[in-house]
Amino acid sequence: MAARMKDRFLNDITPALMQKFNYTTVMQVPKIEKVVINMGVGEAVANSKVLDVAVEELRIISGQKPVVTRAKKSIAGFKLREDMPIGVKVTLRGERMYYFLDKLFNISLPRVRDFRGVSTKAFDGRGNYTLGLKEQLIFPEIEYDKVDKVRGMDIVIVTTAKTDEESRELLTQLGMPFAK
Repeated sequence: MAARMKDRFLNDITPALMQKFNYTTVMQVPKIEKVVINMGVGEAVANSKVLDVAVEELRIISGQKPVVTRAKKSIAGFKLREDMPIGVKVTLRGERMYYFLDKLFNISLPRVRDFRGVSTKAFDGRGNYTLGLKEQLIFPEIEYDKVDKVRGMDIVIVTTAKTDEESRELLTQLGMPFAK
């Protein structure tokens, strides 16, 4: 499945992007560098068991062991001290990245309630795209009965594109369901 997406990128998408943006070499064509999935778990301050559940869910979704992120500074209002665990993240590259993107575009996103496509405004100006999900239940690996609490996550797709237009075209060619 992931190999299919990568092959399509090399055989179909690269020539299309070269023609549209008038690139002279294949090296100018934007590529997806990595995908970062981040899950903030604020309630881990009070209950450390919540963090273990979040780590396990993210491991199941991504197929890779996540890293626990820690607070950089203390915030008294949130009862947060420096170096306390407050989230989990995982960085996907290569085959796992293409496999995850294929699953996200074709299986998970269409399962979102009232889904009309993802926003075209979530680019950062340098060709990277950020997508926020409200629940982890849209992924087929997550069993509904075993979920204790619905958690959201951020998915950042980092590309080598110089502009948002190049990045939008790359993601559209890969099958990202943008809103019309």
